[in-house]
Amino acid sequence: MSDSKPLDGKVALVTGAARGIGRGIALVLAERGATVVVADMDADQASATAEAAGNGSTGLALNVADREAVDAAVAEVVERHGKIDILVNNAGINRDAMLWKMTDEQWDDVIAVDLSGVFYMCRAVGAHMRQQKYGRIVNISSASWMGNIGQTNYAAAKAGVVGLTRSIAKELARSQITANAICPGFIETDMTRGMPENLFAAQLDKIPLQRAGQPEDVARVVAFLASDDAAYVTGEVVNVGGGYKL
Repeated sequence: MSDSKPLDGKVALVTGAARGIGRGIALVLAERGATVVVADMDADQASATAEAAGNGSTGLALNVADREAVDAAVAEVVERHGKIDILVNNAGINRDAMLWKMTDEQWDDVIAVDLSGVFYMCRAVGAHMRQQKYGRIVNISSASWMGNIGQTNYAAAKAGVVGLTRSIAKELARSQITANAICPGFIETDMTRGMPENLFAAQLDKIPLQRAGQPEDVARVVAFLASDDAAYVTGEVVNVGGGYKL
């Protein structure tokens, strides 16, 4: 029997990977053979996640809303590792408020990170992937892209990620680069565990599988889309939410 793993020899760059869903993605990709660059605003926690992932993984301080920082970071990763095979755009923030109370700053901050940041990363890494004629891009959207009360900014950004993904899938296909999006539902993280008990229970009532998702539930789908088993899958949007309904 072969001891090879599906992502052996691959280099993956995962944003927002210090904790939560991103951390789960980094750990699963490393477990399946990839060397992971764990990018996050929290440099210390990014390094801690990289250490937990092992397999030569490293931490990287990065603000995806800063286009110059993105370009520099991608160049640094390519110089260090020689390539980027897998890009996972997971970095995101939320600044919830009802429409009539939402400030320009709340709108701009979310669009900058959750949508523009994805564009900057795809543009920079996509240029490199085109040269190497290979790549896997997985963008993390959200079930909220369908619309959610108090999340005009977040839903707009995540809907934008879906449209962006489907467009770049067509543009990059001739270079043997796939691009797909994942829409997680209600996933148990530090943030959701901090919710009041009644609100947490109300979210569970919306899930036919009757449990909150775990970061690993999302990560395993990312790992599939990043592998050669998904070489003929592109431009797709995959809901990972146990049947979650907003």
